[in-house]
Amino acid sequence: MLLCASLVMLMTPGLAFFYGGLVERKNVLSIMMQSFTSLAWTTVLWFVFGYSMSFGPTWHGIVGDPTYYAFLHGVTLQTMYTGNNAGIPLVVHVAYQMMFAIITPALITGAFANRVTFKAYFLFLTAWLIFVYFPFVHMVWSPDGLFAKWGVLDFAGGIVVHNTAGFAALASVLYVGRRRMMTHKPHNVPLIALGTGLLWFGWYGFNAGSELRVDGVTASAFLNTDVAASFAGVTWLLIEWLHTRRPKFVGLLTGSVAGLATITPAAGYVSLGSAAIIGIIASIVCYGAVALKNRLRLDDALDVWGVHGVGGLIGTILLGVFASKAWNSGGADGLLLGGGAFFLKQLVAVVISGVWAFVFTWVVLWLIDRVTAVKVDAATEERGLDSELHGEEAYL
Repeated sequence: MLLCASLVMLMTPGLAFFYGGLVERKNVLSIMMQSFTSLAWTTVLWFVFGYSMSFGPTWHGIVGDPTYYAFLHGVTLQTMYTGNNAGIPLVVHVAYQMMFAIITPALITGAFANRVTFKAYFLFLTAWLIFVYFPFVHMVWSPDGLFAKWGVLDFAGGIVVHNTAGFAALASVLYVGRRRMMTHKPHNVPLIALGTGLLWFGWYGFNAGSELRVDGVTASAFLNTDVAASFAGVTWLLIEWLHTRRPKFVGLLTGSVAGLATITPAAGYVSLGSAAIIGIIASIVCYGAVALKNRLRLDDALDVWGVHGVGGLIGTILLGVFASKAWNSGGADGLLLGGGAFFLKQLVAVVISGVWAFVFTWVVLWLIDRVTAVKVDAATEERGLDSELHGEEAYL
């Protein structure tokens, strides 16, 4: 479990490289710093009250008591976490779940890349974790959570991570508005490839580790992760090849990430064949979502909504279709096996989480704008956020 926690931690630097390669040279450090800031600041919040809000004694199934584990009070070497019959030390569970909390808000930053002040981002990061991420972790993954008790399943974060982050990204795009100077050309494709490799590698800890113990489900979640990512990457490559007449490296990488995001909620609940189908569907739908975003001229700079938001959405719904107790006796049977009620529960949960993440993000950005400017001025955007906001440059 500590190895899996380390793998998930590695995903945040991987995301920084992935996003860093996609933006312009003058904004590389700004976008990467946002990921590393989440790595540090989210840990502080998690230590102070985040874990307690996520897994402490429940308040009406919506959020945990923020004081129960405050400053990790009462967590000792002898304290055990018994959820999911894991039987692991509580300190291990604290560490593992903390890595999920770190990467989730970092995903959102790709949507408003190149145009948000650092002060506004810091305030947003704090508020979003408290009012969106921590409550949904509790509702979905805490044994006493509202959705968990209702029977909603999310193996590794389709609802909690990708759907909430993706629809928060969409709200931030609509609130902040378009960049004054638009560019769609990545400045460093090898950095994107490095980031994708680190994300893909870390995703095994993300998905397989979510079983919280070693058994057959752990192994199937591991393999399902690779199968879905591979089928999705090839599908995106082929679709883009047909449209542009050229096979695109960035398209292959983006498609793989879409497959990883989409299989996440279903990884430990579906068969290997279903994982392949989910990967193919992931690329087709996410590619279409990105195309729709471009047609509507929405400035989701790094396609966070189209890849992570839509991926988390359809992955959660497809779990409601393909889930099989034959592959996880602790799961459910999906729509194809007569689980119509389970399918509806998945649909309701993903809609509620997406709507709340969207609405809260819009409102909190509006409130932050009353305190400090959210969007950088024209001169800062033109000269680059690296030098203007941070006084540093990636390339001399």
